[in-house]
Amino acid sequence: GGAFVEPNYFLALLFDYLVAERGFEGGVARSVATSHLLDAVARKHDRPVYETPVGFKFIGDLIRRGEVALGGEESAGLSIRGHVPEKDGILACLLAAEMVARRGKPLLRQLEELYAEVGRYRTRRVNLRLTPRQEEAFGAKVAALPGEVAGRKVREVVTVDGHKLLLEGDAWILVRKSGTEPVVRLYAEAPTDEALDELVAAGRAWILGN
Repeated sequence: GGAFVEPNYFLALLFDYLVAERGFEGGVARSVATSHLLDAVARKHDRPVYETPVGFKFIGDLIRRGEVALGGEESAGLSIRGHVPEKDGILACLLAAEMVARRGKPLLRQLEELYAEVGRYRTRRVNLRLTPRQEEAFGAKVAALPGEVAGRKVREVVTVDGHKLLLEGDAWILVRKSGTEPVVRLYAEAPTDEALDELVAAGRAWILGN
């Protein structure tokens, strides 16, 4: 039995737990590719959010300086205030067990309760392998960003790492070249699975289309 809780959602649960149950001080650090569910939890507790490029070293710097209670990435790396400024999977597992024991609820039930408080966020990452022709066109496409994606107007563009389009309705899409593989990574987030499907399809068409 049981079900997998994706890192994006576990990070938000853990931040809420550390602040509400453990009294941790400080904000939260997340990579530009990580879910804004963390931002919603930060608003709930009136804590700052630090958005970093992809790569745990940037988050580690904030942990080392004691500025955040938690730092994490959607790729499943995290650490906490007062611990080593590097991702620690054993720590993550121990904290997950502690959350379940202390709250007396499975993680999925805790997640549903968190959604009821701050709203639902659905995220996805897709790897796009480009042909030589698509690779050549990629630079021009991100230099001339669209004004809307899947019918949602672009409110703001973030270039911390790649090109992240913040859209109407608590949605966003990010495209960035991988630093470890010959692919373009497409990330998207929306309040519903249907809206997320639309964003991913639009992102694919934008990057892979003529």
